[in-house]
Amino acid sequence: MTISDHLQEWYGLPAFDFPDAEAQAASKAALPAPESVAWRISVDSYDSEEEWHEAFARFAAAVDTTQVRALIVGSWSEAYDSSPDDVIEALTGAKDRLPRLRGLFLGDITFEECEISWINQGEVTGLLDAFGDLEEFGVRGGQELGFSAVKHERLRSLVVETGGLDAGVVRGIAASDLPALENLDLWLGTSWYGANADLSDLEPFLSGTRLPRLRYLALRNSEIQDEIAVAVAGAPVVARLEILDLSMGTLGDDGAEALLNGQPLTHLKKLDLHHHFMSETMVQRLSDALVPAGVELDVSQSEARGSGGREDRYTAVAE
Repeated sequence: MTISDHLQEWYGLPAFDFPDAEAQAASKAALPAPESVAWRISVDSYDSEEEWHEAFARFAAAVDTTQVRALIVGSWSEAYDSSPDDVIEALTGAKDRLPRLRGLFLGDITFEECEISWINQGEVTGLLDAFGDLEEFGVRGGQELGFSAVKHERLRSLVVETGGLDAGVVRGIAASDLPALENLDLWLGTSWYGANADLSDLEPFLSGTRLPRLRYLALRNSEIQDEIAVAVAGAPVVARLEILDLSMGTLGDDGAEALLNGQPLTHLKKLDLHHHFMSETMVQRLSDALVPAGVELDVSQSEARGSGGREDRYTAVAE
């Protein structure tokens, strides 16, 4: 699977593409109310006629930014070769002009613009430092991604989408003080694209001693999905989760067996295991154990047929 579509919404608001310079000059249509949409600001990935910060300046001149609630950063010029440092600088420099900003996504880039594992990122916690009222933050792309430990009182949702997540990022998130965080979604990826986190790096999330308000935990798109499932089966944090997501990875019968034999999961609203390598027998066992208890179980996208063994398994998103 590749990421072929841009985000359709962010922070509960429909995404709206701020027009490029030519379209803006030619259009007579009124722009949406500033607070009514999640504004996506992008430039061409290849041979762009303007830089992202220039597009942002046009946006700030055309829209009452004091009312903007959500921003989506799309492609910047040559994202496959350039970090978003200028993007981050432009946003942090405008923090006083964005007092109502609550949702921010950095890197809404499709595979046609730049493959996920080729997206150059950088140190992103400056955005959290600048926007203390931010409630939802997402980032796509793991190359050179940095996430230093940060304290943020209001962040409720953190999404990190990669084809390969460096252990340093995982440790930085684990060391952060995020008392309001309810949703944590990490795409761990494969070692081929830089994933090197192990179970010890995930332990702070699983122990239940941090993130006191966590209700949705996704540790997914991983080549060690069975090992994660074994760790999750006895993890204290599970007892207070509403949604557990171990999807998009290489989960097989061993990991599923651990989930069945571990602590009860019948309190969950949803267990998401889609894109998996479980046998039909194991899928039925999970269904028999959880669905009658009211758990929404997603075991779609079985990849087991034709898989000769663990070495043939693959994550849903890599390159």
